[in-house]
Amino acid sequence: MQKQNELESRERILVTGGCGFIGTNYIHKQLIHSFRSVINLDKCTYAANPQNLAGCTDVERYTLVQGDICDRELLDYLLQTHRPSAIIHFAAESHVDRSITGPKAFVDTNILGTFQLLQAARDYWSKLTAPGREDFRFLHVSTDEVFGSLGQDERGFHEKTPYSPNSPYSASKAASDHMVRAYQQTYGLPTLTTNCSNNHGPFQFPEKLIPLVIRRAINGESLPIYGDGMNIRDWLFVGDHCSAIDSVLANGVPGETYNIGGNSERTNRQVVQTLCTLLDELAPTTSGRSYSEQITFVKDRPGHDRRYAVDASKILRELGWQPSCTFEQGMRRTVNWYLQNNAWLESIASGDYLNWIASNYEQRCSQ
Repeated sequence: MQKQNELESRERILVTGGCGFIGTNYIHKQLIHSFRSVINLDKCTYAANPQNLAGCTDVERYTLVQGDICDRELLDYLLQTHRPSAIIHFAAESHVDRSITGPKAFVDTNILGTFQLLQAARDYWSKLTAPGREDFRFLHVSTDEVFGSLGQDERGFHEKTPYSPNSPYSASKAASDHMVRAYQQTYGLPTLTTNCSNNHGPFQFPEKLIPLVIRRAINGESLPIYGDGMNIRDWLFVGDHCSAIDSVLANGVPGETYNIGGNSERTNRQVVQTLCTLLDELAPTTSGRSYSEQITFVKDRPGHDRRYAVDASKILRELGWQPSCTFEQGMRRTVNWYLQNNAWLESIASGDYLNWIASNYEQRCSQ
């Protein structure tokens, strides 16, 4: 263990998008449970919050750089200055609804940004000498949405499932996945790709379903569910996702992809009802009425995939990883965190955010 700690203490990793939801949780894990140094490159757009990592600013092993992954000059500078042993690429525009109304940002960040990062990584890696060249890894964090939609009785997405994206968001992530594969196949860059299911946990921007419902519930507002609420997703606690990424980084085979899932398929109705039940217990209304009475069904969004399910047998079989947290355990931890951090939740609900909620949900209520 001491030798491992000494090795980690010499490691530096470059994390892109570390002020976002999953990136924040991943960096917290690195600074608490490892000895690695972390360089966090984040553009700090609307869904990124540097205050998520405010407690890390006095940690010598953490550096925040505000910048764009499309800025090749900055990428080259960071790689040459910090000499990381790995790049963990979280940075992405990730919200399907926003991709429908503004797809260009998704093309710019998810496709062109990934391309620039790959170019910079390839140049940096090609100049490394042994053992750094052999040890270097580029880990690309992607989504199960690239595979499209499943029928009710179909097998879950596996690593060989054909890509069939149905939204500008998933199409942009599919393109970035293909580019990462091409750089491994063409240039030999040691890449790894993970495709994960829906995450939940602390620090998620409240445009996503779970923090959205929690915030609106405790504020006495309607709880919007798209369509009939029977769309199915596989849910994964973000802490388990972070541990899976570490497993892939340490033991994954360059050029391979690994699906990461929570083995927890739930309809959107079930997710919202679970949240209401937990809130009834942990933060009951003053009237004694159940939060479930606030549920409202709104007009479905275009191209809404019916079902996602992830077959994560490969990562279990080859790397020995499986989720440690059940859906119910993770949801309880998630709800507790948001209740205990309501000031954080309210502080990022800006005017722009409220305008977006009104246009995406409240207008749908009247349609």
